[in-house]
Amino acid sequence: MNTEKNLSGKKVAILLSEGFEEVEMTKPRQALQDAGATAHIIGLKGGDVKAWDMDDWGETYDVDLALDAADPAQYDALLLPGGVINPDNLRQSDKAISFVKHFFSEQKPVAAICHAPIMLIEADVVDGRTLTSFPSIKTDLKNAGANWVDQQVVNDGNLVTSRNPDDIPAFNKGMIELFANGVKASA
Repeated sequence: MNTEKNLSGKKVAILLSEGFEEVEMTKPRQALQDAGATAHIIGLKGGDVKAWDMDDWGETYDVDLALDAADPAQYDALLLPGGVINPDNLRQSDKAISFVKHFFSEQKPVAAICHAPIMLIEADVVDGRTLTSFPSIKTDLKNAGANWVDQQVVNDGNLVTSRNPDDIPAFNKGMIELFANGVKASA
């Protein structure tokens, strides 16, 4: 499948907070933009947000829209970068949890990598789904009803997941295909 420009006209929300894993946002965002999508960084607050770069603080990025001003209905798809700190901050926000839940209730495509599936647990959307993540949250996902598998990329209906930054090339391919096709979850 030629992924060049097949996301033209699509708007993707990238929900994150301080401490998101830098490469898990920058490389997927670039892949989305290269495929023609508009990708907005939505942060817990406006202004800017600082990334985590593997083992120390990374760069600072401008937030396109604060979560309080963001309407998930305006977006076609959702990208959830990982990092240990990021989902722990997000899961403490009822607004962030509701934002994520919207994409599942409307059966819109969602891509989550590394520790990001923690937000899927908080949104109560993993029961009965097959997915992957960073291995340290495998038990959490299983306890929430997920079928956890150790694979580079896993597609389950409107959800694509990957384990870590090493999986980004396969994750980006799966994300672009899912977002382009708008695959809906089975009822």
